[in-house]
Amino acid sequence: MGRDPGAVHQIDPRKWEELIAGWYKAAGFDEVTLTPRSADLGRDVIAVKHGVLSVRIIDQVKAYSPGNLVSANDVRALMGVLGSDLAASKGLVTTTSDFAPNITTDRLIAPLLPTRLELVNGVELINRLNSLAHKKL
Repeated sequence: MGRDPGAVHQIDPRKWEELIAGWYKAAGFDEVTLTPRSADLGRDVIAVKHGVLSVRIIDQVKAYSPGNLVSANDVRALMGVLGSDLAASKGLVTTTSDFAPNITTDRLIAPLLPTRLELVNGVELINRLNSLAHKKL
């Protein structure tokens, strides 16, 4: 991906979900669940870390092509999932693309950033994957 940034958009959306689930595992989460392709109730990956500061993360993965931006409504949909899943500590929307302009200043979204909700765009996604890969070497 570092040599060919366009390769990011050639990967199947389900593979992205698998890669992100693998990232959570490699990052030290104790339980990582890759949900079924359909009827996942807005949860693509669920990652749990046990201990003094136990957390349960819900990640919604959007494998979008460049220019196809994640909308505020997409993010609000995850907020609804967070509201209905009382065990969830935090939600992430992870995309291979980017987010709509002004999404971080949206009056419903902004109060949740970054402690309850996190937005991970394509650049940050690749940085996270690369960072973890380099730690493993």
